[in-house]
Amino acid sequence: MSKFDSYFLMTPSDAIEYSKEKLTLFDADSQLECKEIGDGNLNYVFRVWDPKTKRSVIIKQAGNTARISDDFKLSTERIKIESKALQLEERLAPGLVPKVYRYDEGMNCCVMEDLSDYTILRQALLEQNIFPQFADHITTFMVNTLLLTSDVVMEHKEKKEWVKNYINPELCEITEDLVYTEPYHDNNQRNELFPLSREWIEREIYGDATLRFEVAKCKFEFMNHAQALLHGDLHTGSIFVRENDTKVIDPEFAFYGPMGYDVGNVIANLFFARAHAEALKDQKSQAFIDWVDETIVTIIDQFKEKFLQAWKEHVTEIMAKEPGFDRWYLQNVIKDTSAVTGLELIRRIVGLAKVVDITSIEDPNLRQQAELKCLTAAKRFILEREHIQKGSDFLAVFKGEKIHE
Repeated sequence: MSKFDSYFLMTPSDAIEYSKEKLTLFDADSQLECKEIGDGNLNYVFRVWDPKTKRSVIIKQAGNTARISDDFKLSTERIKIESKALQLEERLAPGLVPKVYRYDEGMNCCVMEDLSDYTILRQALLEQNIFPQFADHITTFMVNTLLLTSDVVMEHKEKKEWVKNYINPELCEITEDLVYTEPYHDNNQRNELFPLSREWIEREIYGDATLRFEVAKCKFEFMNHAQALLHGDLHTGSIFVRENDTKVIDPEFAFYGPMGYDVGNVIANLFFARAHAEALKDQKSQAFIDWVDETIVTIIDQFKEKFLQAWKEHVTEIMAKEPGFDRWYLQNVIKDTSAVTGLELIRRIVGLAKVVDITSIEDPNLRQQAELKCLTAAKRFILEREHIQKGSDFLAVFKGEKIHE
């Protein structure tokens, strides 16, 4: 009888004991060490290592409430979805996610590759580091994981079975609330407004009925369009990087939804990095901003190029082979990408879950400028989404420029 036969929330000492009992990576007499390193909103993350051999693993365990707030009661089984999603993503986009060594249904934990020699992309961007291959890596990941899990490629009955297996109602509810609902209403207790931006937000977000109407359309598109298997939370805090390497982590929000949700999250969070660099205005900033601009344009345009090429290579649905259907389909993905870019920009400023890119701007006036620039662009990304199709369009909107059709 093992203490790990039934679920409980582990401490670092429990994680050491678990590693010795359940894993074959470490020698029986290893003097293991462990630290809880989770800094996300939901889960507990233990790094276990042997100082002698330098071997290490990550054990990620789901608690029954979100770390961000006890208001979010969650099923601990969500780690099952994350484990399955990582294993699938490794097959579809080899080398772009950490390897999974073990999924433990009883303890609701996943043991995976330790990426301690990588850096979280958000932190790396705050330090204005540049990653020349990031656009290539992330577009390959998104095209492979999105298109190849859709109806145009998969056999339809199998795809419907996958939709059923990846139903993720509790985490979808978090997205529906924090992204698509709460930032547009001032009658909840969770929105947190920066005082200098409050008046603008109350007028231009809460008070804009046209914006709220368009967000309502987007919300029900998110809830009802089971297009492809999404990562579901693909921001710069869910990506590890080295100079020439990229690993996508944390697909616990994975479910079947509109493809543009993943693409738009990536783009919005690059804009946050840009806004932070603009606020700093140091000698290093302009070169970094130029790289971010180039990367945003490249991600959109390269995603489209790779998407159409993968369509030619992998599509099996006969009606999807009708001339012009591929470009019509992709146009709608990019339209959704634009909307989600705006939704993410708004929710990270108005709503509960902030980003350090903005909150770490110490000068109140510079922070207000950054927030209002992001929010002004966000409205255009949502309201003008039908016309935003090229990488240069995305950049023009953020810079307050006219789109050249």
